[in-house]
Amino acid sequence: MTRRRPSVLLLDVDGTLVNYQLKLPSGAADAVRAVRQAGHRVYLCTGRSPAEIYPELWQLGVDGLIGGNGSYIESSGQPVFHQVLDPRVVQRAVDWMVGLDLGYYLECNSGLYGTAHLPEKAAEILGGPTPENVAFVRTGFPDMIFGAADARDDVNKISFVLEPSVDLAALTAEYAGLASIDTWSMTGKGPEFGEFGQLGIHKGEAVQRLAAHLGVGKDDLIGFGDARSDLPLFAACGTSVAMGNAPDEVRASATVVTDHVDENGLANAFVRLGLIDS
Repeated sequence: MTRRRPSVLLLDVDGTLVNYQLKLPSGAADAVRAVRQAGHRVYLCTGRSPAEIYPELWQLGVDGLIGGNGSYIESSGQPVFHQVLDPRVVQRAVDWMVGLDLGYYLECNSGLYGTAHLPEKAAEILGGPTPENVAFVRTGFPDMIFGAADARDDVNKISFVLEPSVDLAALTAEYAGLASIDTWSMTGKGPEFGEFGQLGIHKGEAVQRLAAHLGVGKDDLIGFGDARSDLPLFAACGTSVAMGNAPDEVRASATVVTDHVDENGLANAFVRLGLIDS
């Protein structure tokens, strides 16, 4: 039996909707279409900026997007909110990353702008800059413009490859009051990228903005995620679902723990919550 009251579903993308091989499992795609047919609204809620929401995700028929970890909100094709990093912070961060020769990219609504050597730097995460690993990175960012990573004034957030030269504690202290410093994983195996984000901007804050725009309450919201960046999302929703591949901290914070992203975790959660029929 499907859930009677329509809900608003907030889906993280990487590790939740899409697996760590950057593939959209057919079971997850079918489940998203089925849950929308059942009368529920579906929004992507991701660290990705709009330029990283590729056609296969929009073709699921989702109702909108929370992107850039909350820096951009879109509903029914219309922008609801957009805020960018202070350009002075962007310039300072770029100068620091260039000084350490880090691979990095600027995440904007208009596109992704990366260093020329980002594919090779990110391939080190996968075991080294072999042709196969470099190709995997490039495939993961099919529209990125490499060699165009100068500071800009339209940046939602910045990601950089973590290297031994990066002291995250010192970086966090240096940017206190200017930007948030966080980490994320490309493989699901632990911190691999660092991130400059906007103070006060996170998934939970954005969900509250979206809920106010839609005129719905916390009990109408169901959040799905797999990473620490999803904890504010969980806190903003009446029901939260952690993927089986999520770390212990995230699973412990969720209302429900479902299966691994590669084991039909999203679809199984929809059934368990009564959102769709089995």
